[in-house]
Amino acid sequence: MLRLRQPATPPDPICFRAVMIGNFDGFHRGHQSVAEAALEVAGLNHGEVWLLTFDPHPRAFFSPAGSHNLLASPDVEARLAEALGLSGIFTLDFNKALSGQSPETFIADNIVARMQASCVVVGHDFRFGKGRAGDVDVLRAHGGFRVVEVPAFADEGGQTVSSTRIRALLGKGHLAEANALLGHRYFVIGTVEHGEKRGRELGYPTANIPLDTGHALAHGIYATTIKVGDLIYPSVSSYGRRPTFGDKPPLLEVHLFDYAGDLYGQQVEVAFHAYLRPELKFDGVDPLIAQMGKDSQEARAALSAARPLSPLDLSLGLVHATVVPA
Repeated sequence: MLRLRQPATPPDPICFRAVMIGNFDGFHRGHQSVAEAALEVAGLNHGEVWLLTFDPHPRAFFSPAGSHNLLASPDVEARLAEALGLSGIFTLDFNKALSGQSPETFIADNIVARMQASCVVVGHDFRFGKGRAGDVDVLRAHGGFRVVEVPAFADEGGQTVSSTRIRALLGKGHLAEANALLGHRYFVIGTVEHGEKRGRELGYPTANIPLDTGHALAHGIYATTIKVGDLIYPSVSSYGRRPTFGDKPPLLEVHLFDYAGDLYGQQVEVAFHAYLRPELKFDGVDPLIAQMGKDSQEARAALSAARPLSPLDLSLGLVHATVVPA
């Protein structure tokens, strides 16, 4: 899958290009319904699907001092888009010039001239252009391309699925509910860095993976799997400030079961299967080590019962370990 950024130019369409527009943070089940509609129309026309998105997120641009927790980094968004079957992602720089474009100019400059869209597929609440003045009716009136509007997607309880709702669930440690709305395991992509080596001293060496400071994930202990190269390892992870050793910046620490290799500098993917407990402060290392043993047992049990949540979850390949500890 191609990933391009302004001012690059997407390749000329073979014959038909369906374009999804927006920030699909997390590619949850509602976003997937938009992708499915785009893939369907593209398939009927022997074409391809591209995502036209923005960086930074418009919310962060207009309120730079606010809290802007995101479900997915650009790398995670790309991984999900590829697993869904998209052909490419084109990212526009969201800046003062772009935010000030009229809807008509945005259509002419970006959807028509840049993306050469044959069809535009958007969600029910899509707005664009200066003052959010553009909507589906404006697209239909000024685009000269087919427009598909996808209705809001509701869960089994009738509530609309949204990134905001999922972020709130993750922040409370309600991982199972968040994963159900995502339609796939929540996962992160990061690079393993050197740490204080304290886990090794305690008998539980960890891969240390810094995450964005505004991460939505609740501090605590999780049953996880981690992709290293082409292999998936079962693991238990801690995300938080390590209060037993002082209040420090949040860090994701992943203990791979029965793994002895060197991961420093490697990019890995960590999928979150179950929330085991909140982060705690222990009175010394002995009770901490005892609890880490219990956490590892619980993580193994949770992972042994893991099943794919959806075809997308299966396609991501992060559910079952390809390396089973002895």
